[in-house]
Amino acid sequence: MLIKKPSQLSLSENEATPEAIYKQRRTILKALGITVAGLPLAQTAQAGLFDGFGKKEAPVDKRRALASASSPYSNKSLSLTPEDKVLEYNNFYEFGTDKSDPAARAQNFRTNPWNIEIGGLVSKPYTLGYEDIFKSFPIEERIYRLRCVEAWSMNIPWLGFPLAALLRKAGPLSTAKYVAFETLYDPEQMPGQASRRLGGGIDYPYVEGLRLDEAMHPLTLMSVGLYGKTLAPQNGAPIRLVVPWKYGFKSIKSVVKITLTDKQPPTTWNILAPSEYGFYANVNPTVDHPRWSQASERFIGEGSIFSSRRQPTKMFNGYESQVASLYKGLDLKRNY
Repeated sequence: MLIKKPSQLSLSENEATPEAIYKQRRTILKALGITVAGLPLAQTAQAGLFDGFGKKEAPVDKRRALASASSPYSNKSLSLTPEDKVLEYNNFYEFGTDKSDPAARAQNFRTNPWNIEIGGLVSKPYTLGYEDIFKSFPIEERIYRLRCVEAWSMNIPWLGFPLAALLRKAGPLSTAKYVAFETLYDPEQMPGQASRRLGGGIDYPYVEGLRLDEAMHPLTLMSVGLYGKTLAPQNGAPIRLVVPWKYGFKSIKSVVKITLTDKQPPTTWNILAPSEYGFYANVNPTVDHPRWSQASERFIGEGSIFSSRRQPTKMFNGYESQVASLYKGLDLKRNY
């Protein structure tokens, strides 16, 4: 199959997300009878509040530099989101529901040792240690767009390797149709897993899934770093999934288990609110979230995080020419 290079997107505006937008998704938790306590991003970031779940200290960058090769799937024309915003503005409910919580609470998260189990409908199940990744797979830098379901976006220089390479090593059986993913479950390290209030009412561990053809697509990445360094804990260290044409909640963080299966696997947000978060979660400006439009987005770039300037949402997040063939004949409104 001929895979074209990502479309050359150009962003003339450096925009950011206002506080009102990023808090919208949490209204679903209130509808489910879950109270989410938190302060606005600017206030919590300045104060460094931990709600009794950790120490009051400034985040420290403990990442190490990673060597990487260039990739034909990297779009170097994109205007990058500043690194500090990528590190400080995160959805990772295992550490809290406010955008500043993960950077504050994940600083002592232990990622060594770390193993990933690859199994299920494969001929050669195996366990991959973190350091084995760098011996087994060449690391590439790929500049991808990241689009959150909350209607904000970033452009990030990820470091990683194709998920397809990891799966081929396991030898998928002909009966395998889907790939299921699971995040680490460790309530002692992840306070959101220990507290329904802090963790948004999610039943952990966080789980996600893709069709096998989506997982094998060349754009689908297992990331081990960004901005030339290993991943920070708040960004999903030590290894996470990145699927650039889908909403960000599909790109599961801190992965410990990958299972090939013949049945569509359960996914965390679909379990919590199936009418709002579907299995496919393809970025689609014509299919709105039930409580807000997806026709436009706020790009988080230079300047204030409370900017209100927007840009049009691109079909499949700008990767339509690469991935639209995966969904030929599929009703994208019904299969949202």
